Amino acid sequence: MRFVLTDSLTRLCTALAFSKGARTIEFADLLRVPATSLWIEWCTLPWEGELSQYGFPMTLPEIHSGRCGLLFHSTPDGRRGLVRSFWSHAQVPEPLASSVEAYFDFDASADNEPAPFDGVTSPNLRVMDTVHRGNDVLSRCFRFRYERSWQQYYEHASLSPVQRAVLDRHTLGTIAIMIPVVLAFLMLLGTRSSLPRRTESLSRLNASRLKAGKPPLLEHIEVDCPVIPGFPAAQATHHGGSRRGPRLHHVRGHLVRRGNDLFWRVPHLRGSARAGVVQSRTVIWSVDSGVQ
Repeated sequence: MRFVLTDSLTRLCTALAFSKGARTIEFADLLRVPATSLWIEWCTLPWEGELSQYGFPMTLPEIHSGRCGLLFHSTPDGRRGLVRSFWSHAQVPEPLASSVEAYFDFDASADNEPAPFDGVTSPNLRVMDTVHRGNDVLSRCFRFRYERSWQQYYEHASLSPVQRAVLDRHTLGTIAIMIPVVLAFLMLLGTRSSLPRRTESLSRLNASRLKAGKPPLLEHIEVDCPVIPGFPAAQATHHGGSRRGPRLHHVRGHLVRRGNDLFWRVPHLRGSARAGVVQSRTVIWSVDSGVQ
């Protein structure tokens, strides 16, 4: 199964993944990989544009025209699996693959670490938010390791501990930052309203390509952003007295869970009455009570 995220959905999933509170929310029981082989991709530009709102440095401009994606292999119930990351940009004709892969178990706990999906035991890495002491899905449910050929390569590279630490941080950055975005997408995919979808029909086009000796294109499902209320600006107001009003500033979103409902206070602007007051909105997603 192949999902292609629209730009608006990419921005939404990134905002959900890195909004205030999203790293500590307990929603692992809502997550399912919907196919034993799953590909999810999106454009780089809206993704990095949203990341910049949360303090992540922007990369070089020439890669903005590229795409990135994750390839999942999972159990039939979608709770355990293996994932690798890929990306492309204009200067390199072939897609690039991360040297690090991740295996996951959404049923893992503090006392029960995720086991390798393929049963191959090797040194692993863990991404942890020290502020929350690992109380998040990425820290608890995911472990990272070098792909087998890269593991063998670096074992013979004679790297110093400092060099290896720098290498580990760099390579983790090619996959770990993508995973929370996809987790937010899987969470939305499991809600009652789900996400607007459009399945591309490529049968006629592929028939022509096969006749011309070209490989067929993969079938894919385009998924869009759910309708979210806008942010109408109120009439300009003036604060009485000598106290100055707050300067215009960006307020991060808040994502919390209460039972089978997910509440997201969307990011918004505050301050500067001259520019108008932007009113925030709360979005609620519900999941079926049978999901545990």
